Amino acid sequence: MPQVCAIIVAAGKGLRMNAIEKKQYLSIAGLPVVVHTLRVFDSCALIDEMVLVVPEEDLNVCREEIIDPAGFVKEVVLIAGGPMRQDSVYNGLQAVDSDDGIIVIHDGVRPLVTPDELKACINGARKYGACILGLPAFDTLKRINTSGTIVETLARDTIWLAQTPQAFRYNLILNAHQHARQHGLSATDDASLLEQIGIDVKIIEGSRWNLKITNPDDLKLARILLRNAAD
Repeated sequence: MPQVCAIIVAAGKGLRMNAIEKKQYLSIAGLPVVVHTLRVFDSCALIDEMVLVVPEEDLNVCREEIIDPAGFVKEVVLIAGGPMRQDSVYNGLQAVDSDDGIIVIHDGVRPLVTPDELKACINGARKYGACILGLPAFDTLKRINTSGTIVETLARDTIWLAQTPQAFRYNLILNAHQHARQHGLSATDDASLLEQIGIDVKIIEGSRWNLKITNPDDLKLARILLRNAAD
């Protein structure tokens, strides 16, 4: 069966966290956020390789103080990130030698993803070529103008909120990234890059607990959820 490689993206600065330390290294239950995330992938039998993308200036300290002490079973390949998330993912793709494999891309600050969600996303990519986790919109959605006035209420029955992991056949996601670089295109997630070149992406339901730690409130909630999971 083709190899499955996970690219964990943890190269952000975390400006919205308003913390001295980058959010991927903040401690939850005695471990950095990114270690909690990597543990899920390390424990998943479908994952063959893990690539962790971090800021270039963090490469040495991340290896010595975070990765090596964590005692992962699988090797963690460390790669320097780029100026934007899209650049960081592309750097990770360049480190993978898996022409016919599956690539799983995940935010390093989503530590609450479950092994079952990860497996479902991988199997979806094997079946459809591209598959991501997401959630149906459950709140009423409003589109506004630049002055903050509501323009219209959107029908939420066809609106989903994208999450990670997002899994793709290697050739599909690499071609999408190369196309974006050649044409100066950008997107806030990897699935959007495939959409831009006309590739269908399957979305399957994830969990509300698979939150992305972006601000202090997210960190508080993640600490409660991980603490409860450990009890």
